[in-house]
Amino acid sequence: MTTILDPTGTRLYEQADQLRAAGPAVRVLLPEDLVAWSVTRGDVVKHLLTHPDVSKDARKSWPGYRPFSIAWLAAWVDVISMFTTDGGDHKRLKDLVGRAFTGRRINAMRPAIDAIVTSLLDDLATAPADRPVDLRARFSYRIPSRVICDLFGVPDEHRPAMLSAINAVLDTSLTAEQAGEVQTRMFAAIHGLIAAKRERPGDDMTSLLLTTTDGDDDRLSMDELVSTLILMIGAGSETTVSLIDHSTVAMLTHPDQLGAVRRAFDRWSDVIEESLRQHPPIMHLPLRYATAPIPLGEGVTIAPGDLILIGFGAHGRDPATNPDPDRYDIDRKDRQHLAFGHGMHFCLGAPLARLEAGIALPALFSRFPDLRLARPADELRPQPSFIGNDVRELPVLLGPAHP
Repeated sequence: MTTILDPTGTRLYEQADQLRAAGPAVRVLLPEDLVAWSVTRGDVVKHLLTHPDVSKDARKSWPGYRPFSIAWLAAWVDVISMFTTDGGDHKRLKDLVGRAFTGRRINAMRPAIDAIVTSLLDDLATAPADRPVDLRARFSYRIPSRVICDLFGVPDEHRPAMLSAINAVLDTSLTAEQAGEVQTRMFAAIHGLIAAKRERPGDDMTSLLLTTTDGDDDRLSMDELVSTLILMIGAGSETTVSLIDHSTVAMLTHPDQLGAVRRAFDRWSDVIEESLRQHPPIMHLPLRYATAPIPLGEGVTIAPGDLILIGFGAHGRDPATNPDPDRYDIDRKDRQHLAFGHGMHFCLGAPLARLEAGIALPALFSRFPDLRLARPADELRPQPSFIGNDVRELPVLLGPAHP
């Protein structure tokens, strides 16, 4: 029996629990009639993420694969970046991008992030204190999207089209035709960015990558450049938005824990890690491929060529990984999660996401100490996705602003 994976995001946690109970891997039906093995048990997730017979390269490991034949997979499978390669190709591409995410460079971004957060809070302070404001649209979304666009030198006039297309990539409820339109807009936006940087290069990551593309050794092909920009701009924006949103809701629905954080500033790191565990920005991440038989027990063997859908977010919500996983607790001992991945494909941008949230959250709650939800938490509308995990909007009442 094959389970249909809910594309709307309304049953994200519930369905992950059901799949976990059903076996170490369970067949699920994805859009466009794709069948994959869903893996949601924490120990099995970690096992497969470092398994030598699991590949990220569809071109080499998915029998009958036809590039760009399934539009909703374009950003996850069809691109050629460190996200979709193995071995030497992966290392080469990761090394090229890694220069933008060294500890030194990320720490050097702190003043710029501080300035962005302060300007957004100043703008929020002009809103009526007693009327609902969409905090996602006016605060949590704008921080990482502005940071990543600045890092990659996206011109202001290019940003709306770029971010609109990147955001839509996570929507798994789209029809095939709608997904095709998103794919077209996404590639057009990236090619527009490349053209703009060729004409007016600057001190940004896109210009730096372009010099690698245009160099004599031609280490980075145009396809790899386009794919890398899709990956980094997408991953660098949406996941951090989710982290800030979920952390905010958690604090507003756990006033005792918010009180503990107010008394000890360094506890914000515990808020961030517990939010990443319980409300992971990414739940299921397409796709991986078996290159040899992989027995998992309980009568389940993944065959060569089979598709694998890893439940990154399900790992931290597994009771065998974190007891009583539905309890939000910043004092949780031995907390484990894979919100930023595991193994060779661990997210390069994890330190930047933590830095952004670590600046944004305490600043928000300090500026608006009476902040509260304008709608019950269980009535917040989820992002329509089985990949991403966020809310569509976050209506709050700000209350009086402190200087």
